[in-house]
Amino acid sequence: MKLPLQITLRDIPPSPALEAAINEKAEKLDRFYQYIMACRVTVEIPGKHKQKGNEFKVTVDITVPGGEIVINRDHHEDVYVALRDAFDHAKRQLEDYVRKQRGDIKAHEEENRGRVARLFAEGSYGFIEGLDGREYYFSADNVVHPSFEQLEPGMSVSFLQAWEGDTPQAKRVSAA
Repeated sequence: MKLPLQITLRDIPPSPALEAAINEKAEKLDRFYQYIMACRVTVEIPGKHKQKGNEFKVTVDITVPGGEIVINRDHHEDVYVALRDAFDHAKRQLEDYVRKQRGDIKAHEEENRGRVARLFAEGSYGFIEGLDGREYYFSADNVVHPSFEQLEPGMSVSFLQAWEGDTPQAKRVSAA
């Protein structure tokens, strides 16, 4: 195991079996994602309630390049179940982080703003002047709301920028 692992047991006597289980689960995370910089695991009994019994709380804090993943909501009367659940949550969060890093999660396109510059009703198309001063072509098929017929020159609109060859175009045009 390459990652630095810190194990803290609070209000719990030292347990080689528990530490071995934590080491095993941390090694699985390390094999899944080799760039983990640090992993801190805390196991504790937060409050000793007489009616509810002792519940173990497991916190997993993973430092990754550019961020940190913290899991701290797993409680259970069985320490090994709480440990399993916490590391399952940590693995899912780590999977999401890796997907974002790889770009597998689709980034939403940024909306642009502008105003309708010119309309050509007979051809069902027009031009939008963006805030950057550039003109964007759009057709009636790209108008979302209101309808193309309800647009007027000077009306504020939002749109997504697209390119057709060297020509900037507006897609998903809607009144701002």
